[in-house]
Amino acid sequence: MKKSPLLILFVTVFLDLVGFGIVLPILPFYAESFGATALMVGLLSTSYSLMQFLFAPFWGWFSDRVGRRPVILVGLLGSSVSYLIFGAANTLPVLFLSRIFAGIAGANIATAQANIADSTEPQNRARGMGLIGAAYGLGFIFGPAIGGLLSPFGYGVPAFFASGLAFCNFVAATQFLPETLKPEGNRSKSKGWNLGRLGRTLRYQELGLYLALFFIATFAFANLEATFALMTERKFGYNAHHNGLLFAYIGVLITVMQGGFIGLLVKRFGEQRLVRIGLFSMVLSLALLPYAAGLATLLLVLVALSFGHGAAGPSITSLISQLSGQDDQGGTLGMAQSLASLARILGPVWGGFTFDRFGFQYPYLTGSLFMAVAFLLSLHGKGRQIAVSGVA
Repeated sequence: MKKSPLLILFVTVFLDLVGFGIVLPILPFYAESFGATALMVGLLSTSYSLMQFLFAPFWGWFSDRVGRRPVILVGLLGSSVSYLIFGAANTLPVLFLSRIFAGIAGANIATAQANIADSTEPQNRARGMGLIGAAYGLGFIFGPAIGGLLSPFGYGVPAFFASGLAFCNFVAATQFLPETLKPEGNRSKSKGWNLGRLGRTLRYQELGLYLALFFIATFAFANLEATFALMTERKFGYNAHHNGLLFAYIGVLITVMQGGFIGLLVKRFGEQRLVRIGLFSMVLSLALLPYAAGLATLLLVLVALSFGHGAAGPSITSLISQLSGQDDQGGTLGMAQSLASLARILGPVWGGFTFDRFGFQYPYLTGSLFMAVAFLLSLHGKGRQIAVSGVA
């Protein structure tokens, strides 16, 4: 029997996300050392997400044409180079260059998802997609901790460590990461960017529905991520240390959900019902979050929020994959990740605006309202697999 590449892929994505997480806590301070304003710090983060928004569909389509393995290897090597530039930066423009290059190289997460789609049966697809979410969660737990520990030695040191880690990941992947795209059955024969086939795919209302749900859920969660520390500071007087622990708590909950329970829950409820359960859990938890009376209540609400996010995300991604033609997995998942990147650009802007203009409760109340719309839309989903260009 063919050995599953899921464990190898999990380790590859995990190490990649650890490297990404390492530079997060030092980025604002590093930029300020070059005279950056708060606006410039924000633009640095936006530049990364913008490149992911632009390049995720391209990397996904390219993996449909040349295979998953080469695209993942190029991304790992590109990440190593971007961290090297980051650590060696001596001006703000060079720092921007490093983040732009990192965004381009890091836009291939859809390729990893397509790799999972190649390697799993539809009934196990959500569990496989959950491994990507678990790798994200663990990466965001260990990466910032490593970055914080190394930062006293200079802001460049954590970046050089991340560069070395990404390069070791690249070397290991060249040896152990298999190609999962069958050359005889799945590879796209298009000689250009496969927008025509993707356009025909998107004519199917069911697929467009789940892409919309993916965007809204990511938007609402990014809205929370951008304002959560400000809300807890305003309401409870928590500082950066307290919020670091709370974010780690959220990361652990999501990791446990997506890495452990998602497979069992999909078998029990199915993806469509699990999407609805997860979205409804996010509706309630976002509405309750700003009214938590104390730490115990806050932790309970975060359990419900993390459960909802951890249940809905992999299930939606699994359905997007199943509703795509077999030769469009990379391209369609790339489009989904592009929409997620756009949501991560717009979500924090919305959260900051409503926080400043109306009060600390409103990023969460409006986020709950958006999720209620997503929940109502999900009631129309059937999850039927479609055929595109003659391929089911």
